[in-house]
Amino acid sequence: MRNPIYESGLLSSLRQLLATVLELAQVRLSLLGTELELEKRHLFSALLWAVLALLVFGIGLVLLCGFIVLLFWEGHRLTVIGVMVLLFLGAGALLLRQARCCLYSAQGMFAASLAEMKRDRADLNASGHHETR
Repeated sequence: MRNPIYESGLLSSLRQLLATVLELAQVRLSLLGTELELEKRHLFSALLWAVLALLVFGIGLVLLCGFIVLLFWEGHRLTVIGVMVLLFLGAGALLLRQARCCLYSAQGMFAASLAEMKRDRADLNASGHHETR
């Protein structure tokens, strides 16, 4: 014989479990979306630094060509152009280094999601141990 109280209690528990799982999935998907947005911004920032570095390197190369052409002219123009070339190439190197730092300093994709999942697993394991005691 079936016990209606047992079935309703079991069905209620299953519904509550399903609601909890769905809520957990919704929170995790929201966190995943947030992390994707942060990674997108991080990548855009690194690309912007790289474009600026390439622009400054391009200017430095144009000035270097001008320096070579003017190398055989007389006067102090060479010193000024040489200093400008060094400044632009140095700035380009610093900007490229900044772009590399942006790309390599990332913690990895979905680090927060993975940390939350580890915490959830630890909580589930802890609650499982409490129930068996």
